Amino acid sequence: MKYVCPLCKSALQLQQMTWSCDKNHRFDCAKEGYVNLLPVQKKRSKDPGDNKEMMFARREFLNKGHYQGLSDRVNELAHQYCPDAKLGLDIGCGEGYYSHRLSERLPNMTLQGLDISKSALKYASKRYKDISFCVASAFEMPFEPEQFDLLLRIYAPSLDEELRRVCKPGSILITASAGQNHHFTLKQMIYDDPKHHITQSSHIEGFELLHRENLELQLVLSDEADISHFLNMTPYSWKLTDEQKADLVKTGLSCELDFKIEIFSAI
Repeated sequence: MKYVCPLCKSALQLQQMTWSCDKNHRFDCAKEGYVNLLPVQKKRSKDPGDNKEMMFARREFLNKGHYQGLSDRVNELAHQYCPDAKLGLDIGCGEGYYSHRLSERLPNMTLQGLDISKSALKYASKRYKDISFCVASAFEMPFEPEQFDLLLRIYAPSLDEELRRVCKPGSILITASAGQNHHFTLKQMIYDDPKHHITQSSHIEGFELLHRENLELQLVLSDEADISHFLNMTPYSWKLTDEQKADLVKTGLSCELDFKIEIFSAI
């Protein structure tokens, strides 16, 4: 992995547990193994990214396998479109759930995870020792140009030009976002006039769209802890009333899962 200094953009070298550049900017690896490449002066808040409560809820929810269908399909497509990838990047990797499962599907690929949340990467690094993780912004990624063969972006914001900068020509980008009917039953509980998500295919500058599909599943939760974790990892936690949340815990939660999955090739 070739990191660049987030302050001066020169190459970083690893000595023992510290990454440093020729200008002696230094970034120590945490005891869990990740490196923090998001300098204080580039943070928009003291602890950017999802808070610990959202991180814990998402971790517990994903670990129960409720979104495994999405992970399985993404991994199938990665193997289909980029089976010989040597270096991959999971943008907005969070607690490492999708990263880990992708690395198992493509065992010959070295995988890098990036997220702005230090809390998430503490957990990811501690659990998934075979994957490198760094705290950094997807809008200014600390990598040299044209490194990656495969990029994964699941529900993560980014800049088109940064995506194109860090990947090789012809490399594959897989994205997953909300499809038309995603969670629509819950939206009907919240809004008088709920809107469907945008159905059009995405345009990413510097990439050609190769494939687009919608993965439609049904989420059915009956366990109180699972329902609580699902709500707390989403904006629904503060958009639903306490009475509505209590009703969901009592009666169970069932809603649509609709994932828009797109495959791009770097031009």
